[in-house]
Amino acid sequence: MSLGTLFHDTFRDRPFTRKLFSLTLPITLQNLMLAMVAAADALMLGKLDQDAMAAVSLATQIQFVQNMLLAAIASGVAILGAQYWGKGDRRMLGKIFGISIRESLLVSLAFFIGCYFFPRQLMHIFAGDPLLIDIGAGYLKIAAWSYLITGISQSYLAIMRVSEHAAQSAWISSGAVVINIVLNTLLIFGLCGFPAMGVAGAAWATMAARIIELFWCIGVSFRKNYIQLQPGTLFSYNWQLIRDFWRYTLPVLGSFMLWGIGFTSYTAIMGHLGKDAAAANSIAAVVRDLLCCMCNGIAGASSILIGNELGAGRLENGKKYGERAALLSFIIGFACTLAVLASIPLISRMIKLTPQAYDHMVGMFIILAVYMIGRCVCTVVINGIFYAGGDAIFDVISLVVCMWGIALPCAFSGAFLFHWPVLVVYACTCLDEVGKIPWVLIHFRKYRWVKNITRD
Repeated sequence: MSLGTLFHDTFRDRPFTRKLFSLTLPITLQNLMLAMVAAADALMLGKLDQDAMAAVSLATQIQFVQNMLLAAIASGVAILGAQYWGKGDRRMLGKIFGISIRESLLVSLAFFIGCYFFPRQLMHIFAGDPLLIDIGAGYLKIAAWSYLITGISQSYLAIMRVSEHAAQSAWISSGAVVINIVLNTLLIFGLCGFPAMGVAGAAWATMAARIIELFWCIGVSFRKNYIQLQPGTLFSYNWQLIRDFWRYTLPVLGSFMLWGIGFTSYTAIMGHLGKDAAAANSIAAVVRDLLCCMCNGIAGASSILIGNELGAGRLENGKKYGERAALLSFIIGFACTLAVLASIPLISRMIKLTPQAYDHMVGMFIILAVYMIGRCVCTVVINGIFYAGGDAIFDVISLVVCMWGIALPCAFSGAFLFHWPVLVVYACTCLDEVGKIPWVLIHFRKYRWVKNITRD
């Protein structure tokens, strides 16, 4: 099929574009709201006290690890669940839901035990200052209760997304974020008659928001056409289904861990290049993360939509939808490029930087503009299209080769061995996404991802 024909067919197929964007918008909103609550926590605690902000920022790295594990389980639900939903097998979808609840509970219980009973030991991993350890340990002991129930609500939200209730999922998670931010304001600063609790207030606000989110999920699940949790599925073991679930979940977990550690390493490398480089990089990271919400939304929507077609046995349709999603990834990538360049004068007026930091920021934004094309294409094709057909292992291989084999060694060597200029080192941290586009597209054209992974 020629590019012109593909472009024409993509935008003429109104049912496809309507369904894709009806899934994309809620998932994008969820990503944006989650990014906002992290920013709000940092802003509020920063106004209170620098040590409080630093301690909570370090303590929440533990939650970051838990969220990666839970996100991998949710991805397993999306990969298998979307195909079984497309097949029309609600019974198997209910069993997948039960597996996800059970596995999420085990993860959440482990993090609860660690944060509630051993908070100081965990804080020692991230901090050496006694004051930061004390503040962070106090936060973790309260927040541990929220970590205990987070996995359950995330499983509910994941099953809603694959069963055509993505909008409701977005309303619930976004509502919980808004509640969290409001309670943060009241409990951290002691407004409207509430006591000023500082860091403890942030922890209690998180716990209250998670409880409300969980009960909201459970209440909504009793509506017509929603997948309800059957208690029997928590204690029944369909070993074939469990093997299938972990067959597609473990590669996702591996890729999330590789990616998360790699990105943390990028930040550490840039942080060692001086205050100006660190400040410019932090601004570029915020812009990048906000724009990536749309890429993640398209990827999640593509995975569900294509998975529905593949699970229903309509392989040619799934292949066609994959080609259209790949085309859209390039279009959105170029749109993100323009957005990055257009944001330079706006951010320059909003944030006061030293002349050196400003020069670094402008250079990073130009590099980031090119990077966003690769990031969007790779996210949609790998995490959306390939995941839809259960082809999750490619993500692990590409991260090992491109991030850990090329980008990270180049950035590390440039920063600490060869002492390259800041912008050259930053460009090295962007090599992985841009450099693997040809490899990703070659794998895409092999169509190994076009397969039905359901069982009768």
